[in-house]
Amino acid sequence: MELIVRAEHSDPFHILGAHPVTIDGSPAIAIRAFLPEAETAWVIRDPDGEKPAPVELERVRKEGFFEQVFPGETKTFRYKLRVKNHEGFEWDFEDPYRFPPVLSDFDLHLMGEGTHYKKYEKMGAHLAELEGVRGVSFAVWAPNAKRVSVVGNFNHWDGRRHPMRVRGGSGIWELFVPGLAEGEVYKYEIKSHFNNILSLKADPYALASEMRPKTASMVHDIGRYQWNDGQWMADRQHQQGLNSPISIYEVHLGSWARVPEEDNRMLNYRELAHRLVDYVHETGFTHLELLPVSEHPLDQSWGYQTTGYFAPTSRHGTPEDFMYFVDYCHQNGLGVILDWVPAH
Repeated sequence: MELIVRAEHSDPFHILGAHPVTIDGSPAIAIRAFLPEAETAWVIRDPDGEKPAPVELERVRKEGFFEQVFPGETKTFRYKLRVKNHEGFEWDFEDPYRFPPVLSDFDLHLMGEGTHYKKYEKMGAHLAELEGVRGVSFAVWAPNAKRVSVVGNFNHWDGRRHPMRVRGGSGIWELFVPGLAEGEVYKYEIKSHFNNILSLKADPYALASEMRPKTASMVHDIGRYQWNDGQWMADRQHQQGLNSPISIYEVHLGSWARVPEEDNRMLNYRELAHRLVDYVHETGFTHLELLPVSEHPLDQSWGYQTTGYFAPTSRHGTPEDFMYFVDYCHQNGLGVILDWVPAH
């Protein structure tokens, strides 16, 4: 309990949520929650029932640690939490510490031996549904951390509210946060074993990021775009074969062209798609090679200080806009090569 209050517990699921206990020799279920914003808190059993009955939680620690014991119960049950804060506002929410792990043991095994070739589908932030509840699953590798938390507007950037669990000796921390949706901004708050140094980090596996100078990662669903480059994909091995002529036009999207009449702004991905394709067709190139387009903080760097390996820079639009750019190039017979900064 002390580690939870101090935000130093590496496995908050061991304490928080619902747990079988024995009281005076009889079975019971104890539900515990750390709710520093709460003046009063309740457990709502069978929250989807006609008349769910709230049961008030007992404040065990003044910092906001609550607990309630349900005698005679032998199995955990579905519940929600209700909070009333010091300003009198009340709200109900799903307890993130009642849900099972998201990453499988097989995922962790493959990651550990370096053979999980679609790790980006597991790490980072992904929309998910667990036990019929929608939310976002988070996963990050932080092997030297004492504690890792997901923070954002949804919890007032308070690292005590959503500490993650570390999965064995893998160094991977994960948490499913119910109720979150696309567009949520977030970072990871990391407390180190070294002098308890506290850091706030963007997600290297984020699929989208805020527009600079803001630096938070963003939850984003990249599965909506309808690709139209089937013909290119079918012919690609022939067009890029060793016997095929290749002529590459290397380009930095941010400086290739601007809009001077609009405060010299950069072109967006969709504008670039049409202008670049026309230009490259006229000059006879077969491929575009893009200087780094992964997210980065400084315009003058041309993208060589990457802060998000899987997030196309928001300077030119959304991930869907970037997909349109690649799709349009493919539909017009142009291959697209990305500079991959970590390999430089």
